[in-house]
This record gives sequence, structure tokens and C-alpha cells, in this order.
Amino acid sequence: MRCPFCGAQDTKVIDSRLAGESDQIRRRRECTVCKERFTTYETAELNLPWVVKQDGSRVHFDGRKLRAGMTRALEKRPVSADLVDTAINHITRKLMAGGEREIPSLAIGEMVMDELKQLDQVAYVRFASVYRKFEDVNAFREEIERLEQQPGPEARRHQLDLLNEPDKDK
Repeated sequence: MRCPFCGAQDTKVIDSRLAGESDQIRRRRECTVCKERFTTYETAELNLPWVVKQDGSRVHFDGRKLRAGMTRALEKRPVSADLVDTAINHITRKLMAGGEREIPSLAIGEMVMDELKQLDQVAYVRFASVYRKFEDVNAFREEIERLEQQPGPEARRHQLDLLNEPDKDK
């Protein structure tokens, strides 16, 4: 690893530990020439599927586009960056686990909507309105009525907290 300060080729690893959701390795390094320290992150190179767009064209999967779309839907909503990262990781893992060489963009859009529905209902409706091309107010109303029949994201998270709580009676 080249030193970012002096450009020397020789650096040594001082410390390594897992980072993120245990899918990265964080390494503290020290340059043997200038003695400066810096951090690097190592991740596996993943073979994600090609995305088949609606017009039939094929493009490489781009996590930045995924993040941009989700961030746009979540703009000014009370959702932490950690929850967004977790949702993006879920989608990426599903894509890798599927083992497909190609996946329709529509399938990725459905995965994004599933994750947004769990994060924030307003962001979900924002994304769905563009993704499903809502034509009028009735389309919004129908989607909101479907959402009202399901527990909200906060209720779901609270239910999970109760399930994971240690038994206080023991």
C-alpha cells in the first residue's frame, strides 16, 4: 500500500479489525519512511448482476445510483444514515445471493420499496409515486390505504425490540 503522505511503497499494518457489518476490514497502517499513520478499508470484490433496464439495455449495477434514489426519497425524513446503509446492504446481499447474471431494474425497484416501507412510509410513497408512475391522486390514496392496514416502521422496530429483550422474570 502506497503512503498517501510521502508516496513510499513500504507500509506496515499496525492494527486490523472488522468494520461495517463485518463485511469490511479496517486496517491502521504506518509508513516505514515518514512514520505517518493512515487507515484503509478492505472489502471483497463482488460480482453483482447486470441490470436490465426497461428499454432492454444492460448496465453494471451501481450502488451509488441505488443510494442516490433512496436518499432522494428519504430527504428531510428522520432516518439515520446507518439505517440507510443497512437497507442498501440488504439489497446488495439479495442480489448476490440470487446468483443471477442479470436482473430486471423492476426487481431492484421492488427491493428498494420493500426496504423503504420498513424505514419510512413517507419515503416509501415518494419512491413508489415515481417508480410506479402514479397518474393521479387516487393512486396515492390507494397506496396510502394499503399502508394504513400494515404496522408502521416505528411499530415494527418496537416489536423487534420487545422480541429481542432479555426475559426479566428469570
